[in-house]
Amino acid sequence: MSSDRPLILAPGPIRRRHESRGIWFKVCLYSLGFILFLGVSVLPRAHAKVFHSQVEARELAFPGADRFEKKTFVLSSEQRAEVERISRSRLESRLVTLESAWREKTLLGHLHIDIHTVRTQSEGLMVALDSKGTVILVRVLVFNEPLDYKPSQRWYDFLVGKTSADALRVGHDVDAVTGATLTTGATAGAVRRMLAYYAVLLHG
Repeated sequence: MSSDRPLILAPGPIRRRHESRGIWFKVCLYSLGFILFLGVSVLPRAHAKVFHSQVEARELAFPGADRFEKKTFVLSSEQRAEVERISRSRLESRLVTLESAWREKTLLGHLHIDIHTVRTQSEGLMVALDSKGTVILVRVLVFNEPLDYKPSQRWYDFLVGKTSADALRVGHDVDAVTGATLTTGATAGAVRRMLAYYAVLLHG
């Protein structure tokens, strides 16, 4: 495998290469971390809010899908640098998990759940694209900051139709929201990352 292509971890035969153990160990840690994130997020807090489960989010994005295929990519150094360049954001991990929605043999699109820190607390945000790489839905799944920092769903809906051709800069082609500056910035970054994943990992 050449160094300029990401390694895709998908269901299949057990790898015999010694280094595969380390890769799968990292994938397990990533998956465990995400499960713990969701578990912690639903603990009672004065301001924490769970808006949608992963299953509900998938159905909102692709109501006509009959199956979802999940792939975990281990980015090469080149791939990571390209994603960071396109998205103008730093990746915290080389592991990226994306899901593709299908209806029979027709590809409907892709989605990613982006977990990031807004101010001091975490947020879980789903970004969904159609099969051509256009944003079709952005939904908050879990928001651990005070709800005063969360824009209305109408603001998120303005992101629908965005593509990699858009700058996605708050105050430029993305509206700023008074009192939610950090949230809007984090959201724009998550959408840019998903568009970068599409360009680097899925397109072509």
